[in-house]
Amino acid sequence: MTSPSSTAVDEDSCHRILRAIAIIGVRWNGPILLAGARGARRFKEYRALVPGISDPQLTLRLKQLQERGLIARTVIPSTPVQITYALTADARELIAALQPLADWSERNLPNSDA
Repeated sequence: MTSPSSTAVDEDSCHRILRAIAIIGVRWNGPILLAGARGARRFKEYRALVPGISDPQLTLRLKQLQERGLIARTVIPSTPVQITYALTADARELIAALQPLADWSERNLPNSDA
Protein backbone atom coordinates (compact mmCIF):
# COMPACT_ATOMS: atom_id res chain seq x y z
CA MET A 1 0.00 0.00 0.00
CA THR A 2 1.32 3.43 -0.84
CA SER A 3 1.38 6.23 1.67
CA PRO A 4 -0.97 9.16 1.23
CA SER A 5 0.37 12.28 -0.41
CA SER A 6 1.93 14.77 1.96
CA THR A 7 -0.22 17.46 0.33
CA ALA A 8 -3.45 17.95 2.22
CA VAL A 9 -6.60 18.25 0.14
CA ASP A 10 -8.34 21.40 1.20
CA GLU A 11 -11.79 22.70 0.32
CA ASP A 12 -10.50 24.67 -2.69
CA SER A 13 -8.81 21.55 -4.05
CA CYS A 14 -12.04 19.59 -3.65
CA HIS A 15 -13.93 22.23 -5.62
CA ARG A 16 -11.33 22.16 -8.41
CA ILE A 17 -11.55 18.37 -8.56
CA LEU A 18 -15.34 18.57 -8.75
CA ARG A 19 -15.11 21.06 -11.64
CA ALA A 20 -12.84 18.66 -13.53
CA ILE A 21 -15.21 15.76 -12.84
CA ALA A 22 -18.10 17.91 -14.07
CA ILE A 23 -16.35 18.10 -17.46
CA ILE A 24 -15.27 14.49 -17.81
CA GLY A 25 -18.48 13.18 -16.23
CA VAL A 26 -20.71 14.59 -18.95
CA ARG A 27 -21.95 11.75 -21.12
CA TRP A 28 -19.83 11.29 -24.25
CA ASN A 29 -17.06 13.72 -23.25
CA GLY A 30 -14.67 10.97 -22.14
CA PRO A 31 -15.14 8.85 -25.28
CA ILE A 32 -14.83 11.94 -27.50
CA LEU A 33 -11.56 12.96 -25.86
CA LEU A 34 -10.32 9.39 -26.15
CA ALA A 35 -11.25 9.37 -29.86
CA GLY A 36 -9.19 12.53 -30.32
CA ALA A 37 -6.27 10.89 -28.52
CA ARG A 38 -6.63 7.91 -30.86
CA GLY A 39 -6.26 10.15 -33.90
CA ALA A 40 -9.74 11.31 -34.87
CA ARG A 41 -9.65 14.62 -36.74
CA ARG A 42 -12.82 14.76 -38.84
CA PHE A 43 -16.42 14.58 -37.63
CA LYS A 44 -17.04 11.17 -39.20
CA GLU A 45 -13.86 9.80 -37.59
CA TYR A 46 -15.14 10.87 -34.17
CA ARG A 47 -18.53 9.32 -34.95
CA ALA A 48 -16.85 6.04 -35.93
CA LEU A 49 -14.75 5.96 -32.75
CA VAL A 50 -17.66 6.84 -30.43
CA PRO A 51 -20.27 4.14 -31.09
CA GLY A 52 -23.83 5.04 -30.20
CA ILE A 53 -23.50 8.81 -30.29
CA SER A 54 -25.91 10.69 -32.54
CA ASP A 55 -24.76 13.39 -34.95
CA PRO A 56 -26.55 16.19 -33.02
CA GLN A 57 -25.07 14.98 -29.72
CA LEU A 58 -21.56 14.77 -31.20
CA THR A 59 -21.93 18.27 -32.65
CA LEU A 60 -23.06 19.61 -29.26
CA ARG A 61 -20.30 17.89 -27.28
CA LEU A 62 -17.56 18.98 -29.72
CA LYS A 63 -18.79 22.55 -29.41
CA GLN A 64 -18.87 22.36 -25.60
CA LEU A 65 -15.38 20.86 -25.47
CA GLN A 66 -14.19 23.60 -27.80
CA GLU A 67 -15.69 26.24 -25.49
CA ARG A 68 -13.86 24.60 -22.56
CA GLY A 69 -10.58 24.83 -24.47
CA LEU A 70 -10.17 21.07 -24.81
CA ILE A 71 -10.85 20.77 -28.54
CA ALA A 72 -9.52 23.08 -31.24
CA ARG A 73 -11.70 23.46 -34.32
CA THR A 74 -10.07 24.46 -37.61
CA VAL A 75 -11.99 25.52 -40.71
CA ILE A 76 -10.10 24.86 -43.94
CA PRO A 77 -11.42 27.11 -46.70
CA SER A 78 -11.87 24.80 -49.63
CA THR A 79 -14.70 23.50 -51.74
CA PRO A 80 -16.36 21.96 -49.85
CA VAL A 81 -15.23 23.56 -46.59
CA GLN A 82 -13.35 21.11 -44.36
CA ILE A 83 -13.49 21.19 -40.60
CA THR A 84 -10.99 19.39 -38.40
CA TYR A 85 -10.81 18.94 -34.66
CA ALA A 86 -7.76 18.34 -32.49
CA LEU A 87 -7.09 17.93 -28.81
CA THR A 88 -5.52 20.95 -27.16
CA ALA A 89 -2.56 20.73 -24.81
CA ASP A 90 -5.04 21.09 -21.92
CA ALA A 91 -7.00 18.05 -23.16
CA ARG A 92 -3.82 15.97 -23.45
CA GLU A 93 -2.87 17.05 -19.93
CA LEU A 94 -6.34 16.10 -18.64
CA ILE A 95 -6.10 12.67 -20.26
CA ALA A 96 -2.65 12.14 -18.70
CA ALA A 97 -4.00 13.24 -15.30
CA LEU A 98 -6.84 10.71 -15.57
CA GLN A 99 -4.53 7.78 -16.36
CA PRO A 100 -3.73 7.05 -12.69
CA LEU A 101 -7.47 6.99 -11.97
CA ALA A 102 -7.99 4.52 -14.83
CA ASP A 103 -5.13 2.39 -13.47
CA TRP A 104 -6.62 2.45 -9.96
CA SER A 105 -10.02 1.53 -11.34
CA GLU A 106 -8.60 -1.42 -13.24
CA ARG A 107 -6.94 -2.72 -10.06
CA ASN A 108 -9.78 -2.07 -7.63
CA LEU A 109 -13.13 -2.09 -9.38
CA PRO A 110 -14.71 -5.14 -10.97
CA ASN A 111 -15.52 -5.07 -14.65
CA SER A 112 -19.07 -4.08 -15.39
CA ASP A 113 -21.07 -4.98 -18.46
CA ALA A 114 -23.64 -2.29 -17.65
